[in-house]
Amino acid sequence: MKKATDFDQKLLNLFDRYVHGLINRREFLEGASRFAVGGLSAAAILESLNPKYVQAQQIPEDDPQLKTETIEYPSPQGSGTIRAYLARPANSSGNLPGVVVIHENRGLNPHIKDVARRTGLAGFLALAPDALTPLGGYPGNDDEGRTLQRQLDRGKMTEDFVAAALHLKSHPECSGRIGVVGFCFGGGMANTLAVRLPDLAAAVPFYGGQPAAEDVPKIKAPLLLHYAGLDARVNKGWPDYEAALKANGVTYTAHIYGGANHGFHNDTTPRYDQAAATLAWQRTIDFFNQRLR
Repeated sequence: MKKATDFDQKLLNLFDRYVHGLINRREFLEGASRFAVGGLSAAAILESLNPKYVQAQQIPEDDPQLKTETIEYPSPQGSGTIRAYLARPANSSGNLPGVVVIHENRGLNPHIKDVARRTGLAGFLALAPDALTPLGGYPGNDDEGRTLQRQLDRGKMTEDFVAAALHLKSHPECSGRIGVVGFCFGGGMANTLAVRLPDLAAAVPFYGGQPAAEDVPKIKAPLLLHYAGLDARVNKGWPDYEAALKANGVTYTAHIYGGANHGFHNDTTPRYDQAAATLAWQRTIDFFNQRLR
């Protein structure tokens, strides 16, 4: 798999605009054609930037150290019923703290299920909902997933994740203390859940959009925020968010990973930054251990 350093940063920025719906496929390919050299086509560039889920899997689905299953939970204020992936240690004794794992802007793909398994192996009851459930679930590829997720009602989708946290909190294997971790869209949703849930015990947004300043006083959970140094699109909202957090006495720690791109934790794409991802994930698990146990 190629690395971010194999690509011009302007091309990576163009790809970021594409995967977040700011430009369409045709516009990306037109822009990428400027970087097509040595017989490499723009379509081949796009393929090289897309996720390689099978190659990058860290925790096998049948890992004997884990118990995993697909469940459904009620979301009466949202979409009615949502499917989710549940992962926890196979031989745990006693109730476990819970962590809601929230996917990016394309549904519950194999990478986020892998992250849920990593969370389970760390000793948590991990629940990863699929926001695309009302439209049939993650369709098997990210382009279709992004298209489907854009069709969802944002308000109902938010309620679906609120319902996930409430379901996890009441799960018979949960200790009642829950946190949330999310990536990209999921990072923004992690911030939203911190606003919505006064009893949330911890929130970890990875390069997530920030809530409105007037909502920040509602945040009671301690935050651990991860930002990518090269992510100008998301980072532009950080100074105002930090000012609001300080003004309202919210407990938070923020890390900006210099030289890393948006999506640096996702080890299925060239934007993955191993050093930043490893450090950010260790900080995340340490934070959950501190706040949830």
